[in-house]
Amino acid sequence: MEKIAIISDIHANLTALRAVMADIESKNVDKLFCLGDYVVKCTRPAEVIDLLREKCDGMIKGNCDTAVCRPGIEPGRFWSRDLIGEERAEFLYNLPNCIEFYLSGQLVRLFHATPFSDSVIFNPAYNKNDKIIREILESPDEMFKNNEFIGKKEGDKTPDIVGYGHIHTQNLLRFGNRTLFNPGSVGNPVEMENSEGGDKEKNAFSTMASYAIITGDFDSRKLGSISFEFVRVPYNIKEEIEELEKSDMPFKDKAIEALTIAYVR
Repeated sequence: MEKIAIISDIHANLTALRAVMADIESKNVDKLFCLGDYVVKCTRPAEVIDLLREKCDGMIKGNCDTAVCRPGIEPGRFWSRDLIGEERAEFLYNLPNCIEFYLSGQLVRLFHATPFSDSVIFNPAYNKNDKIIREILESPDEMFKNNEFIGKKEGDKTPDIVGYGHIHTQNLLRFGNRTLFNPGSVGNPVEMENSEGGDKEKNAFSTMASYAIITGDFDSRKLGSISFEFVRVPYNIKEEIEELEKSDMPFKDKAIEALTIAYVR
């Protein structure tokens, strides 16, 4: 059986990524996939991209990557874009929207947010009336559908397991004999229901970098054992905050707040 690590939403946080990579290597993981959002929110996107290009078996484009790395962006428009340069920007922009593989007879589909867009939100903790949500999917059934955005046609096989990122909050849900999971965020973990916000002691666990491991027979269409493991990894948040403080990154105060209380206003 193989261990498949799923990470997402690194957001240029090299300190957290290094801690997670060390933890992954200690667990003798066989494959590594990343679900997107390599840039913005922290200060070292180029180093993050280079490390993941070296280590990942597959990478997916996130909504921040789409926005920052699209062709024709003039210098100075995005702080992260100026740091990563054109070659890395082109690499990110041309990443796929979806990756699939079989694991112990189950078709696993990975994407950044939903099958319809890299910015639409699905979170089982939210409903349509939540004011911070702009556009959401109401039913988990929508997350298993085929759609052109992820390169799928109506008659294609639908997945048994879906992994997605974007919301920065770990979850696992069984729905209609299928499994939906989110590994959380490596570089900007949050709790979307953390409405109390500023209690650092109460929120300390939530600030740790998060990822997931699924274990099974990789590339096998024979029904077999599958397990899900959700991991939280402590990292030197102070180091990452020092990088932010000495930078000229726009809105760095909000980024520092998010790292320290795991909450996005």
